[in-house]
Amino acid sequence: MALKATIFKADISITDMDRNYYNDHNLTIARHPSENDERMMLRIIAFIVNAHERLQFTKGLSDDDVPDLWQKSFGDEIELWIELGQPSEHRIKKGCNQSQQMMIYTYADNSFDVWWKKEQSKLQLRKNLSVFSLPDSLAPTLANAVQRSMQIQVTIQDGQMWLTIEGAEVTESVEVAIQKHM
Repeated sequence: MALKATIFKADISITDMDRNYYNDHNLTIARHPSENDERMMLRIIAFIVNAHERLQFTKGLSDDDVPDLWQKSFGDEIELWIELGQPSEHRIKKGCNQSQQMMIYTYADNSFDVWWKKEQSKLQLRKNLSVFSLPDSLAPTLANAVQRSMQIQVTIQDGQMWLTIEGAEVTESVEVAIQKHM
């Protein structure tokens, strides 16, 4: 018997002064049985940073043919392809070829530097690709705040993100600086 996804709800209020984006999103997030709380929360961070009315979570880990998040045009063309982690060269090629823009959000583990050194020269050839690294402490901090129903307030200004999750162990704002590698 296959394990089912666990459903989470997140009400997110975004104030993004860098992009002049101010909106609330009521998200339903399915966490795959093989996904941990840290990775799920990083998917939420990737959503927040790129928030748009048409940005959506995909089947992700359940389907190898789609990214973690994507934004499609009204004509069903992929405008934005978002991956988490350290995807293979084949996956990066697929994302860049099928979308107008691809973004990779790497999260801290010891293998990032090895992956980056190996892939950097190939990745810099792709004009529609951006690679960002998330701070080491972010995923564990956010994982401690996970609840089945979450209210999240976010402010983004001058490339910095302040994040507050109400009703959870995170009682003060978490400041996030996302480093761009390309």
